[in-house]
Amino acid sequence: MSEVILRTPQQIAWARFRRNKTGIASAIVVLFFLFLAYGAPLITRLFGLSSTETYLDGLDPQGMPIGAGGGISWQHPFGLEPGAGRDVFSMLLYGSRISFSVAIITSVASIGIGMILGITAGYFRGRVDALIGRFSDLLFAFPSFFMIIALSIPMVERVESLGIVRDNGARLTVLIIFFVFFGWPGFARLVRSQAMSLRERDFIMAAQSQGASNWRIITKEMLPNLWPTAIVFLSLSLPGYLAAEAVFSFLGVGINPPASTFGLVLSDAIKYWRADPAYLMIPCAMLISIVLALNLLGDAVRDALDTKSE
Repeated sequence: MSEVILRTPQQIAWARFRRNKTGIASAIVVLFFLFLAYGAPLITRLFGLSSTETYLDGLDPQGMPIGAGGGISWQHPFGLEPGAGRDVFSMLLYGSRISFSVAIITSVASIGIGMILGITAGYFRGRVDALIGRFSDLLFAFPSFFMIIALSIPMVERVESLGIVRDNGARLTVLIIFFVFFGWPGFARLVRSQAMSLRERDFIMAAQSQGASNWRIITKEMLPNLWPTAIVFLSLSLPGYLAAEAVFSFLGVGINPPASTFGLVLSDAIKYWRADPAYLMIPCAMLISIVLALNLLGDAVRDALDTKSE
């Protein structure tokens, strides 16, 4: 008789993920971009570049980069910024670090708040469920996009007046607060429905009959069954928040120069797209590659954690 090998759910999910070639490839691409983003100080030092230094010797009298492709060369792999003469490669590396940081912090915070409130609403039900549900409905009714644009400047001024952070730090803090404030209800509603289903399962009812406290039931019985949902939501929300940060920076709500991010570079590039199309195409291609890789990775993670998949 052949020996039966028992595998944990984590081992089964990992085996499914390894069979997904698209998922493996997208994971490698995401890790590569993460290395570029958070290794930006080391990488730019190795290339002898800076995201704030200007290289005016690479610009012509009209302020346009000298050479084909916006001044692409061994010294400047992605060319130079028209007008100011900053290195585009360094700008995008540091800009991607900001975008990744905003997306990661926002996703984790939204999932944390949504997990707590969703489990609370689904497990206790009654008035608690009604209160959380009506508040989330209120947030869904808000035009969050226009609210962020309209309230960003007053909120930045209020944060700066508190003396906690200033300038771009205050602008990023406000942007993250808005993203989290409007981002948690969707995940909370998903967790609530699953928590209500888990509440009627036999193992939950058995724990209740044995006198287990609500805290123990939630943390030891329900929470482990909800982590796969959180992981899938995290992998799918990261590209959304990364793209959202670029959009709001493009509209002037995010950070300001001399710092850089995808949105700022694209906002500046539209003024030069006829004379220097590479300055627009390179950031677009990099942003699309990151978002696409994150979306494909999220799909692969979702398929790997799907208990109904073969």
